[in-house]
Order: sequence, then C-alpha cells, then structure tokens
Amino acid sequence: MSQPSGQTKPMQDLIERLDLEKLEENLFRGSSPQNGWQRVFGGLVIAQALMAAQRCVDPDRIVHSLHAYFMRPGDPSIPIVYQVERIRDGSSFTTRRVVAIQHGKAIFSMSASFQIEEPGFDHQVKIPNVAAPEQLMGEAEFRAAFLAQAPDTVKKYWGRERPIEIRPTSLTHYLSREKLEPEAHIWVRASGLVPDDRHYQAAILAYLSDMTLLDTSLYAHGTSIFDPELQVASLDHAMWFHRPCRLDDWLLYTQDSPSAAGARGMTRGSIFTRDGRLVASVAQEGLIRKRAND
Repeated sequence: MSQPSGQTKPMQDLIERLDLEKLEENLFRGSSPQNGWQRVFGGLVIAQALMAAQRCVDPDRIVHSLHAYFMRPGDPSIPIVYQVERIRDGSSFTTRRVVAIQHGKAIFSMSASFQIEEPGFDHQVKIPNVAAPEQLMGEAEFRAAFLAQAPDTVKKYWGRERPIEIRPTSLTHYLSREKLEPEAHIWVRASGLVPDDRHYQAAILAYLSDMTLLDTSLYAHGTSIFDPELQVASLDHAMWFHRPCRLDDWLLYTQDSPSAAGARGMTRGSIFTRDGRLVASVAQEGLIRKRAND
C-alpha cells in the first residue's frame, strides 16, 4: 500500500494493521509488528478487537464503551484471530463480544456497546491547567539530552518510532527513583494522518489509551515499568467514548492512581482535546509484582 503524502511510516503501519482480514462471517485476522518485543502491545489488541466489533454493527451505531480482559500475553510472531459474537441488537443499543485467539487459546476478551447518536444532557469536568505541548521537550530533544545516561530498557522504549507521539509535562519519573504523587499529565498526538472515519478514530484512540497508564501506578513507589525486578502486565481495560475526536491535534491524557494493593495497581485516565473537550475516560488495573529472587 502506498503511503499518502504527509503520512508517517509508523502511523501507516498501524492503519494497515487495523485493516483486518475477514476470514468468515464474524471472524477476522490481524497481525502485529515484528519489533523484537516479547509480547504484543495491549493497545493494539484492544484496537484490533474494536475494529472487528465495529465491522459487525450497523454503520449508524457508534461505540460508547468497552470492557476488556487480558488473559495471556500475545505472541508477536503469529497473527491474532478475532471471533465476534453478536450478543444483542436493540432499537438504540448494540452489544458485541470479541475473543482474541492465538495457538488455539483465548488471549483476550472484550465486550463493546454501540449506540445510535442522540441528543441529551451534557456536562463534563474541566481540563487541568498544564503547560502546552509546544512548551515541552519533544521526543527527539529528550533522546538527545537524556538517553545516553538512561537504562537500556528506557533507551529501547524512547528510541523507537511510534504512531503516537508522547510529551509528558514532567520527566522526573523517567530520570530518577524519587517517589512522586501517583498522577501524570501527558500530551499525546498521532504522528501521522488518521483517516476521516469514526471507526479508525475510535480504534486509534483506544490504542493510545493503553499507553503509560500502568506506569502511573508506580510513581508513588519510585520505580517504573522498565524496572527489571518487576513483573508488569495489564489485567483489564475499560473505556468510555464521550465525544467524537478527529485525532488531528494534541490530546491531554490526565492520569491518577487511587490505589495499589495485592500486587495490582489501578489507574484512571481522562482524555481531553486541546480546547478542553472531554472525549474519553479510561480505567485499568494491572499486575505490578516484584519478581521472586533467584
């Protein structure tokens, strides 16, 4: 597939991976990048599962929520098969269940609800007052200034090109072991062009919603997901889509972790447009376990 003018390769690759192959009615296949990582990025599995569900609903139904569980790590060396179950088709709402399968076993399940667009009450919380993304250090500047002294795991994460650009309002967490308040404000934006299509926009928003969330639950403990002494993995993921978003500008992803207990950390997130519209809310619990000593 040719790359449109102004498009970046990471975003083009993501869009192609969201264009699932239809195997049979309600059955689709998706691929993951061969990037040397041990498991498939959870945000990609969420996004592909949502694309599969969206292809099994009427076009006038728009996703308003999803609830997902990660059951096994995804194997990046083989495709993922997505099986869609048509749970309910009502006059206003539609429900679909998706199971992602590899090696004959379920690795992920998701329920998604869709609704026809209709008017109603409207209110939202205000966007936090933080520095604008133009005032913050870009990823290229961050790599040049700090990566030489960073651990190898941090270098690997920040050193590769991604379809989503990230600009945290604070870099302290990545550069020290200081115990911080468990909250983060992170500007995110698509690194390239996102199709003018509600299905792709929702899927890419779901993709980026899985970025940095679990790490926020570790702020209070002076460590991060890059710590080799930790076993870290997403357990579940919930998302509510409040308002449409074209993904053509920066979004502010605010996060806070109200609790960590029982080797699990819980984080909540809100995604705002630059002009302050709340477009989505997110909640996730993940495993944050200290590895047993050898």
